[in-house]
Amino acid sequence: MQVKDILTEPITIDKSDTLSHALDIMDKKDTRRLLVMHNNQINGIVTMRSITKELGTRKKANLPASAMHVTTATTDNYSKVLSDMSVNDGVVLMNKNNGVLLVIENDKVLGWVTPKEVIEMYPFNNSMVSEIMRQPITIGPEERVIHARRIMLDSNIGRLPVLDNGILVGIITEHDIATGLRAFRDLVEGSKQDNRIKNLLVEDIMKRGVVSVNKDTLVRDVVAMMLEKNFGGMPVVDTNDEVTGLITRRCLLEAIAKKL
Repeated sequence: MQVKDILTEPITIDKSDTLSHALDIMDKKDTRRLLVMHNNQINGIVTMRSITKELGTRKKANLPASAMHVTTATTDNYSKVLSDMSVNDGVVLMNKNNGVLLVIENDKVLGWVTPKEVIEMYPFNNSMVSEIMRQPITIGPEERVIHARRIMLDSNIGRLPVLDNGILVGIITEHDIATGLRAFRDLVEGSKQDNRIKNLLVEDIMKRGVVSVNKDTLVRDVVAMMLEKNFGGMPVVDTNDEVTGLITRRCLLEAIAKKL
């Protein structure tokens, strides 16, 4: 199988558009990344994580997201490949570079391949969640959002299970932080932001009623659930409902790459 067999059409945005517009498109299309173009030329990719990073930058604290341009959060987190590259080689490259594949032919973008397309086509057979899950990094509901953001950026992860006295009470994602910081910048004057941001807590923006899975669940069943609900990751619990792991699209991709 070749990458051209599983590629999808990227959603694009111009580098001169605003971060607010990028977030609006991401929410509308239920996606975590956009291809940044300008004058039919590839500029890079803007992701929920890169927006989260940019919106938390103190040197631009006085600017609302509607005044910040996409180009400030554009990354080069992709690899250009030809359409006849094998999916197996593509998976290895994606896992190595922690990015996506841009499928190019005659200097034209045919499409891209993200972890979602890869895990959709991989069988996983009888593998269980406990075999591929990651160790979880957790946070408390009364921790500051800026602390949660720092953990995610430093650890290169997109979500943190929220535990209160060892009990799973929520989950906070880079999407929650990006939209939370956007609202914060829109509502609070720049001169007051540095002091007020300290009062924004994880429990203020986290998602409650978290869907979790058991460590003995078959991976293929979890993948079906993640694809259906468009989850980027899910907490893993044991028989005592204690969080013992996290399963994400990236760790699924890593598991596939290790078996090739």
